[in-house]
Amino acid sequence: MSGTVTTIEEITLSSAKDGKITVATVEEPYGKNSESIASIGISLQGGTGEPDWKVHIPKANIDAVIAALQEAKKRL
Repeated sequence: MSGTVTTIEEITLSSAKDGKITVATVEEPYGKNSESIASIGISLQGGTGEPDWKVHIPKANIDAVIAALQEAKKRL
């Protein structure tokens, strides 16, 4: 992945001692002129560099993902 990464927030991952959730934006993630995305990374241990899991969400899908996460929260 290329592009400029801007971290929005790092959140402590409740299920792992040193884990974190990182929310960021990435400009031109797939090369020149590619659409910017939101990136959510999950790290089970801090200081390991790259997250263990990562998801990229295009701007057009963010509202639907938020709604689905809110519904998932209700069902937990």
